[in-house]
Amino acid sequence: MAGGPNLPETGPAGPGRTPIFLIGMMGAGKTTVGRLLAQALHYTFVDCDAELERRAGVRIATMFAVEGEAGFREREAQLLDELTAQSGVVLATGGGVVLRPDNRARLRSRGLVIFLDASVAEIARRTQHDIGRPLLQVADRQARIESLLQERGPLYRATAHLRFRSPARNPRRLANTILAHSALAPLLPGATPPPTDAPAAGRDT
Repeated sequence: MAGGPNLPETGPAGPGRTPIFLIGMMGAGKTTVGRLLAQALHYTFVDCDAELERRAGVRIATMFAVEGEAGFREREAQLLDELTAQSGVVLATGGGVVLRPDNRARLRSRGLVIFLDASVAEIARRTQHDIGRPLLQVADRQARIESLLQERGPLYRATAHLRFRSPARNPRRLANTILAHSALAPLLPGATPPPTDAPAAGRDT
């Protein structure tokens, strides 16, 4: 992948603390890879779904059951607005966060958005024993994943600045591949921020 996106100046520390937002389907590795990125960058890691559960005091499945998906998405949007305004964070977002245009706009304008792209088969394998995902509580889980990915795939691609394939094994290797990309260079510990009059880099997807 050549070049990199023009990173927005987010937060009081400027470009060197630009937040990173991981998007992609459930089971794509956002939480695991996000923790590794945060550790390498000396950032704070936040899993948006886990933070929603912590604040609500109930599991996401319960939110769906009581408030429906619409109620859950409203809670998710409010939290996303708060978290994307922070600098020096890596956010692992929920798989459906891109469904709302306002969420996509906030992600795109406030930080570096990375799409972890996993295949239907890989997502099915990683989530096969997970009973805490309301949208996958169906008889044909693989067909449901295919349907969700068909709906969300174009939205992930349109929102992301960078896209990486999420392979079956070795999340640390994936994290290292992301960290080696030129778009991450200004964010690495000890990096010198680019001059303010530097030309904007091209969009990389």
